[in-house]
Amino acid sequence: MAHKKGQGSTKNGRDSNPQFRGVKLFGGQRAKAGSIIIRQCGTSFKAGHQVLRGRDDTLMALVPGTVRFRGRFVDIVPEDESIQRFEAVERQNARQRA
Repeated sequence: MAHKKGQGSTKNGRDSNPQFRGVKLFGGQRAKAGSIIIRQCGTSFKAGHQVLRGRDDTLMALVPGTVRFRGRFVDIVPEDESIQRFEAVERQNARQRA
């Protein structure tokens, strides 16, 4: 009989790397162009005005501005006045102020 235990393969030892999903920038925070707003599986949140949905459903800003959540939609309100704004977002804010 062998006096040393054989070095067989183990059935354990496997694990996947973390995905780090979730909201990265919240409403009212400033976003740079290209910055990730939300990492998600599936489309819990949808891309709104000036927001791009990536291949893995990541939402990212197309222009620099402020993040705004509109239900399931995520918008960017641009800092630059020359970039067109989403009209419904501006009208809704005007109604709330009045």
